[in-house]
Amino acid sequence: MNSFWHNLPRPFFVLAPMEAVTDVVFRHVVSQAARPDVYFTEFTNATGWFRAGDKAIGGRLIKTDDENPIVAQLWGSDPEAMAALSQHCATLGYDGIDINMGCPDQSAIKGGGGAGMIRTPDVAHQMIAAAKTSGLPVSVKTRLGYTYVDEWQDWLRGLLEQDIAVLTVHLRTKKEMSKVPAHFELIPNIIKLRDEVAPQTLIVINGDVRDRAHGQEFAEKYGVDGVMIGRGVFTNPYAFSANAMPTRESLLSLLHTHLDYYDTYAHRTGRPFETLKRFFKIYVRDFECASELRDTLMHCNSTDEVRVALGALKI
Repeated sequence: MNSFWHNLPRPFFVLAPMEAVTDVVFRHVVSQAARPDVYFTEFTNATGWFRAGDKAIGGRLIKTDDENPIVAQLWGSDPEAMAALSQHCATLGYDGIDINMGCPDQSAIKGGGGAGMIRTPDVAHQMIAAAKTSGLPVSVKTRLGYTYVDEWQDWLRGLLEQDIAVLTVHLRTKKEMSKVPAHFELIPNIIKLRDEVAPQTLIVINGDVRDRAHGQEFAEKYGVDGVMIGRGVFTNPYAFSANAMPTRESLLSLLHTHLDYYDTYAHRTGRPFETLKRFFKIYVRDFECASELRDTLMHCNSTDEVRVALGALKI
């Protein structure tokens, strides 16, 4: 199935879905710093939405017309719910559906979703078929296996046999979490399996990729189609840029941008000011008095108070 994915440059770079991070606010911040080729939303519980509607998911599926292409990442273990929410995402104007089959969070696994899908491949395949009823290109983000690395061969083969648009592989198992280095050495074997089973499916790698330059190295070395960057944006929010690390001034300017976007969308996302504080460490670091400034900001109770604190330090 040809889709927007196949019209992207090679290699393309994707902003990873991150829980309580990649909402409409932070996606705009990243875009302001250096735009990725594809955006992913936070992952959304299809079963929760199916049972209780939008009130169960809050502002997770809020998007704007300048975020494109953008993929809604969904999770769950109920094919009927997956079909319904995928179809709803199509009406919202999303460009694709991605199914999360790799999240190691126990709450997702307990419900059979996330990395729990690795243990129930038949259900995983049903979820893919359900998402396809949306008419949108369907992709999957997963891990090498649940417990053992060598699970990847049967697990990924089964997914590739479902004729998905993209397979994103976080190069660790669920058990490994992020405690060990990503298994980049397996990329050639994964590419070989893709070429054998589903040459039309694009392969994206994820895990330990710092920035665009780092990802470009892997793409040139292994021939992957795309690179997904997640935690790298916490070290460098300009990770999708080809330029060097940002300056103190550019980081603090981006913090002001973050505050502005938060104020713009807070009434729609419903997220309290306290949720902003997890981001301060991205911008306030590696310069004199950074720790003192961070401490001051952590005691603020509004975006206006943050601006006042920054202004008092002539920032």
